Amino acid sequence: MSQKYIKTQNNNMESKAYKKYYAQAVYDTHFVETEEIADYIQTQATLKRSDIIAALDELGAAMKHFLEMGQKVKLKNIGIFKVGFSSIGVADVKDCTAATITNRRVLFQPETEQIVVGQTIKEGKVIQKYVKAKKLIRDVVFEETHDNTMNVEPEPEP
Repeated sequence: MSQKYIKTQNNNMESKAYKKYYAQAVYDTHFVETEEIADYIQTQATLKRSDIIAALDELGAAMKHFLEMGQKVKLKNIGIFKVGFSSIGVADVKDCTAATITNRRVLFQPETEQIVVGQTIKEGKVIQKYVKAKKLIRDVVFEETHDNTMNVEPEPEP
């Protein structure tokens, strides 16, 4: 499988990129949920599906607990999760309280690794060129589609 995209044109006349074309991601309408992830993990490991579901359920509860404590959660080969928020600006420092917080969200920073993409020799020394690759999506393949609503599996009929 691959990440699908469509070509879209910027029609905002006030933009410097007016009339330029861009690739835009197209997502499957199906959400992959805990049970499906458990089924997949079960084929890759020696754990039972029920144990995986229980662990993933507890992972959500554990992440909530640690995020509420003001801590960052780092999952190996996935990344770091932390709380982010917006607040209303106030003129007086005494008025800046928890009541001014307006929007809460979870911020995610994917884990990255350096990958050597080339090397040069400068003044007799080998200089390696690196890029940072996000581990979760390092090997994603992209494929153009002409359908901006993708559904890999048909929804079951009621």
